Amino acid sequence: MAGSTYNIIELVGTSDTSWEEAARSAVETASGTLKDLRVAEVIKLDMTVEGGKVKDYRARVNLSFKYHKD
Repeated sequence: MAGSTYNIIELVGTSDTSWEEAARSAVETASGTLKDLRVAEVIKLDMTVEGGKVKDYRARVNLSFKYHKD
């Protein structure tokens, strides 16, 4: 039985609303060009601050997708 192979890339999604929306943005943007997305793992959450207030939420995401030989 043959196994499967997956690529993993790291993305950073941003949102002015929430970390969840930032992670969703990263995955949904990547889905526009990548096929067979499998697992998204949020590995870091942070935010940008401007003038003492939160400007953007950021989610760093490892995203795996199935490897296809050309």
